[in-house]
Amino acid sequence: MSLAIPLQFVTADDLQQQPEAVKAWAIANRFKAEAGTYCLIPALAVNSADGEGAIAAVLVGKPDVFDTWTLGSLANALPPHTYSLPQDLDAAIATQLCLGWQLSQYRFDQYRKPSQHRKTGRSQPELVVPNRVDQTYLKAAVNATTLVRNLVNTPVNDMGPAQLEAAADSLATEHQALITVTVGQELLAQNYPMIHAVGRASDQPPRLIDIRWGELGAPKVTLVGKGVCFDSGGLNIKSANGMKLMKKDMGGAAQVLGLAHFIMTMKLSVRLRVLIPAVENSISSGAMRPSDILASRKGITVEIGNTDAEGRLVLADALWEATQENPDLLIDCATLTGAARVALGTELPAFFCNNEAIAQKLVTSGLVQNDALWQLPLHMPYREMLASKIADINNISSGSYGGAITAALFLQEFVKPNVPWIHIDFMAWNLRSLPGRPEGGEAMGMRALFGLIQQHLSR
Repeated sequence: MSLAIPLQFVTADDLQQQPEAVKAWAIANRFKAEAGTYCLIPALAVNSADGEGAIAAVLVGKPDVFDTWTLGSLANALPPHTYSLPQDLDAAIATQLCLGWQLSQYRFDQYRKPSQHRKTGRSQPELVVPNRVDQTYLKAAVNATTLVRNLVNTPVNDMGPAQLEAAADSLATEHQALITVTVGQELLAQNYPMIHAVGRASDQPPRLIDIRWGELGAPKVTLVGKGVCFDSGGLNIKSANGMKLMKKDMGGAAQVLGLAHFIMTMKLSVRLRVLIPAVENSISSGAMRPSDILASRKGITVEIGNTDAEGRLVLADALWEATQENPDLLIDCATLTGAARVALGTELPAFFCNNEAIAQKLVTSGLVQNDALWQLPLHMPYREMLASKIADINNISSGSYGGAITAALFLQEFVKPNVPWIHIDFMAWNLRSLPGRPEGGEAMGMRALFGLIQQHLSR
């Protein structure tokens, strides 16, 4: 077996210290050691005995700061050989570089003929994982992200509420967690009226998935994920373009399953609970209507101003259930509003938090993990925009501005004030391919949330 080809991080000054033949080759290839660029050094340029066509090293432009995505482009661009990192790299940096490399090589080819698989036509380069890398974390992070991406990328004909339940059941079985599922009319019997109302028009009945894992006396962490497996908009039907990506509307559910997988694999000392209202927002004679008044698990009534604001309804019933146990941290993840995308774009998740100390810790964790989020305010004066003349609250704002904030304020109505709560409003989809982040379903903020839980809650 041949030795791995070394990756050498160099600056423009470092390049001047290379042997003359290497410098000449780099100049001929217009390599200036800029961050994100690389240059293959042939064996003959360093008088190697390996012969013509062999690669002696890869010079890589050294960034000012290493991050998870430094090698993201190289993971697919380099020839299909085995490569190694410099020995003097810090263990934490090496771990992040390996993570970015492996996440870059994700493919979703389940629906293509083997002959059409991108990975079939060209083998992928491999990176040797050094012994100093936290290999348990690396494997857990890659597997958790892969789970999220696969769930979101799968079309709704194979990822409806029943299939989402099956995925949750498989995860619970893997980690010996307890799972219970409340389905269809039983939702009404168990007092989850809004989950039932949103999903009752679909051929696949709505359900609430409930997973429990961990030590009874450990800090309680509860995750709630929006599991709208497809969102037609209901009777306030979306446009064709607006419906195009709505298989990703269960991205919140996918993300909390991925985060749960991460937590359980790493065996964090927490008492974990995962709640996923899994529904399809369809159109039929049984669909909820604009102006309907719904009861909620909390006991307050909700006027339906728009049937396309359904995610907050199913989350509300699940959040009120979650908050009754007074968890040490309550997190919900949801592809909730276009307004958050308008404010921050599709690649930067918005988050809201009712505890400023926790919010700052999450921001810091996002920066450390190269998984940034941006805090938006729970601006209480906007609460009156959710007023209803005939019910306790409306599910949409009376105005056209600040939609991400008013949606978060709606959810806050179903969270007890003493429960620390984070609400993530994110895209769950890469509209473009970036290093380490191919176009398609994506976990956004998941590693940041894991870092927060690991550093500040796990015993």
